[in-house]
Amino acid sequence: MIARLQRSFTFAPINLDRQRWAFWFGLSLIFAAVYGLLGLKQGFSGEWIVQDDARQHVFWMLRFVDPELFPNDLIANYFQSVAPVGYTKLYRLAAVIGINPPIFNKLLPPVIGLVATCYCFLLSRQIFPIPIAGFIASLLFNQNLWLKDDVISATPRAFCYPLLLAFLYYLTKDSLLPCLGTIALLGIFYPQYVFICAGMLLLQIFKWQGRRFRFSRNLDDYFFCAMGLGVSVAIMLPYALHVSEYGPVINLEQARQLPDFYPQGRSAFFRDSNWEYWFEGGRSGMFPKSLFTPVTMIFGLFLPVLRLFPRQFPLQKQIMPKITILLQLLAPSITMFFLAHAVLFKLHLPSRYTAYSFRIIFSIASAIVLTLILDRLLRIVSSNLSSLNFKKLGQTVLALFSIGAIATAVIFYPSFVDTFPMTKYKTGEAPTLYQFFQQQPKDITIASLTADTDNIPTFAQRSILVGYEYAIPYHLGYYLPFRQRVIDLIQAQYSTDLAEITKFIRKYGIDFWIVEESSFVPEYIDGNRWLSQHQPVAQQAVESLRQKKVPLLTSFKESCSVWQDNSFTVISTSCILSSSF
Repeated sequence: MIARLQRSFTFAPINLDRQRWAFWFGLSLIFAAVYGLLGLKQGFSGEWIVQDDARQHVFWMLRFVDPELFPNDLIANYFQSVAPVGYTKLYRLAAVIGINPPIFNKLLPPVIGLVATCYCFLLSRQIFPIPIAGFIASLLFNQNLWLKDDVISATPRAFCYPLLLAFLYYLTKDSLLPCLGTIALLGIFYPQYVFICAGMLLLQIFKWQGRRFRFSRNLDDYFFCAMGLGVSVAIMLPYALHVSEYGPVINLEQARQLPDFYPQGRSAFFRDSNWEYWFEGGRSGMFPKSLFTPVTMIFGLFLPVLRLFPRQFPLQKQIMPKITILLQLLAPSITMFFLAHAVLFKLHLPSRYTAYSFRIIFSIASAIVLTLILDRLLRIVSSNLSSLNFKKLGQTVLALFSIGAIATAVIFYPSFVDTFPMTKYKTGEAPTLYQFFQQQPKDITIASLTADTDNIPTFAQRSILVGYEYAIPYHLGYYLPFRQRVIDLIQAQYSTDLAEITKFIRKYGIDFWIVEESSFVPEYIDGNRWLSQHQPVAQQAVESLRQKKVPLLTSFKESCSVWQDNSFTVISTSCILSSSF
C-alpha cells in the first residue's frame, strides 16, 4: 500500500501515464460535481428561493420572457445597463430556449464549478506534474469557492474563475488563439480582469537571467504580447468610450459624504483602522476574509520556505519553471489593487483585483506544499518499514498519523462546516403576497420599507419603489434619485399630513403600499441600519413615534386594505387618493 501511495507522488508525464492522470482528474471532477449538487439541492428545495445577489442581477432578465415587465423601472433599467454584454447574452439565450432566468441562475453554478475545476487541474499539471497535486489543488480551490457566494450567485463575478484559470493555462502552454479567446470572454463577462491579463502579457517580454530581469530575445514573446494587448484594448475600448446614462461614477470625496460607505452602511468601504482598510477583506482590503478557508490553504505560505530544503523535499525538483506564472499573476493583481485605490471608484472595488487571483495562487501553492510534505512522510514510513525497530516505531506512527490528519483535513473539511456549501439562498416569507401581486397589472409600482420588498421583483415580477438590496451607490445618476425615494418614503409613511402622503403617491405613481405590522414603533427604524442612514428624516420619524404621534397611514390599514396577513397589510393608494377629496 505504501508503495502504491508513493507511486502517486512521482513524476507522471501525461503521454506515458494517462491512467493515473485520468484517475485523479476524474476524482477532482467528482468532488466538484458533488459540491455543485449540494448547491442545487438547496436551490431547488422550495418554490420561493432565490440567491441573494441574483435578486439584483437577474430579476430584470425576466424581461427576456415577458418584455412588458418592469416598464420605466429605475431599478431594472439601471441593473440592466451595468450588466456585461456576455453575461446578458448568455441569460437571453437560455430564455430563448425556454429556461427561465431565475431557474437558469440556479443551474449555472455547478457547470461553472466543473469548468473551473478542469482548468485548475490542468494549470496545476503545467506547474507541478504530479497527478495527486492536481487533485489537491482542485479540491482546495473548490472548497474555497463553495465557502464563498461568488460562483453560486452565477452573476458576472462567478465567470471570472473559469475564464482566468483558462487564460493562465493557455498562457503556460503558449497557446495564442485560446489566450486571445479567454481575454475576449473575460471582457464581455468580467471586464476588470482584462487589466490583469494585459499586465501578465507585458511581463512575458521580461526574462529572469543572472539575478536580474532582461528583455526577452525571443520575437515570439513580443508577438504574443502585442496580439494579447491588441485584443485587450479592442475589448475594453467600448467600456472606455461608453457614457452611462446613470453617470458619473462616485468619487472619493462624494463617497465620504454618504453613510452608505462607512462600517454600518449598505456598501461599507471605509474601515475603523488603516490595517483593516488596506488589508482585511471587505471592499477595500487586499486579502479576502475567506482566503484561508479551508484552513489548509494556509500551507501555501510555506512554499518559499520548503524551496530552501531540496534534500528534505526531493520531489520539488519536479516543479516546473512555469511556476513563475503565479508570481506573474500576483504582480498585476497588486498593481491594479493600488491603482483602483488611487482612482476610486472608476475601476470599481480594489479588492476585486486581488481576491480572485489570491485564491488561485494559494490553491496551487498549498497543493504543492501538501504534496511535498506527504511525499516526505511516505518516504519516512517506507524507509522505516524496511528495517523497523522500537526507535523507529514512534517516528513511523507519527508519520502515518500526520498523513491521515492531512488527508482528513483536505478531503473531509466541508463535513466540519455547517454552512457548506455557502449559497446565501433567500426564502420568500410571504408567498401569498407574491401571488397577489402577480395577479395585478404589470405596470404597477409598490412602495414599502419592509425587508421582504427585496423579493418582490423576482417572485412577483412587479416594480418596487425602493429596496435595501438595490441601494447600490456607485453611479450618482442612479443612486441620488434612489436615495431621495427612500427619504420621501420614510417621510410619507410616518407623516400625519394627508397632503404630504398624496403628494408622495402622485410623485412616484405608487399603486400599492405594503405596511408591516411592526413598522410603527421607534425600534423599527432605530434598529434598521439601512433606514437609519437616511437622516434627518429617519430620526424625525423616530422622535415622532416616541412622542406618540400616530402616522396617518395607519388609519387606512382597514378602510383601504386589499390584502392582509399576520405580518403585512397591502393598502391601495387609489383608495387613499379618493379619501383626500
